[in-house]
Amino acid sequence: MSNLKQKGVTSYALSPNRQRPLAGALNAAVFNTFRRTKAQILFWAIPGVLGYSAMQWAIERNEYLNSKAGIAEFGGDNE
Repeated sequence: MSNLKQKGVTSYALSPNRQRPLAGALNAAVFNTFRRTKAQILFWAIPGVLGYSAMQWAIERNEYLNSKAGIAEFGGDNE
C-alpha cells in the first residue's frame, strides 16, 4: 500500500538557496565595503583634505582682514 501513488496529495520543497537567500550577505557587505573603500580612498581623501585646508585658511584670512588689526594693515583708506 505504501508504494501506491495517492491522488490529490502534492508535496512541495524549497532549495537551500530559497530558504536562506541572504545567508552571509551582511558579512560579505562589510568586507566588500572595506575593500572598495580601501581601493578608492586616495581619490576622495586627498582632495577632501586639500579642500578642508584651503577653506580653513580662507576663513582665518577673512576673520583677520575683517579684524581691527587687518583693517589697520590693509584697509587704512578710511582714516
